[in-house]
Amino acid sequence: MKQVIVDQLLAINHKFYHDFGDAFAATRRRIQPGIRRILSEIPRDGDWLDLGCGSGALGVEWAMSGMSGSYLGLDFSEPLLKEARSITEKISNEKLSIRYGMADLMDPGWDQPFSDHSFDGVCAFASIHHIPGAIHHQRIMRAISRIIKPGGLFIFSVWQFQNSPKLMNRVLPWETVGMELSELEPGDTLLDWRYSLPGQTEQTGLRYVHLFSSAELHRLAEEADFRIEDEFLSDGAEGNLALYLICRSIKKVS
Repeated sequence: MKQVIVDQLLAINHKFYHDFGDAFAATRRRIQPGIRRILSEIPRDGDWLDLGCGSGALGVEWAMSGMSGSYLGLDFSEPLLKEARSITEKISNEKLSIRYGMADLMDPGWDQPFSDHSFDGVCAFASIHHIPGAIHHQRIMRAISRIIKPGGLFIFSVWQFQNSPKLMNRVLPWETVGMELSELEPGDTLLDWRYSLPGQTEQTGLRYVHLFSSAELHRLAEEADFRIEDEFLSDGAEGNLALYLICRSIKKVS
């Protein structure tokens, strides 16, 4: 994928979160069923990194869980980070350090502040599917592999919007934004997003999403020295709107 196309796709999502960050946060204040399942099954003591932390729903859950260690949430949206800090500071857990910071996974140096094997676990819920280009998917997976401890967990989810007729009806042709399908990679999709409050006119925005296949995710994980320990569908009315993977680092310390 040409860099000019990557930049256009990123601009679509940056504009969305700039224009609708507050409204979007209002729709993402609850923990999804798939995340709740994971939180009930995995150990969470230790140092954890949350990539694409959004408005802080997971940080709140982490703080209220009584777990010990540290939680660091990263996101590129200042409106979402502002809300995350606001809601989390009201919760007290002396055993757990909770921090938030701004970072963009498309920045090749986003992981440089962290030394090798810094984290017991990394999670990235509903974030990697907003990254354009297979080469960048591979780079991000390698970065996560570097900063996670051997034997640590990488847990993430991606949209499976093809399972929702409602969302499939919101797929738009790339000509909507002056782009051609031939310029993109298989799975790249343009979706509209709609939001309204009672008595207000509906607002619409555009979002770029990459539709990952299970096979694609398996290749990415294995190339980055992760072993997939569990994989399941969850979320949405039919319980199949997101694909979750629980991966363990099998990288050996040299």
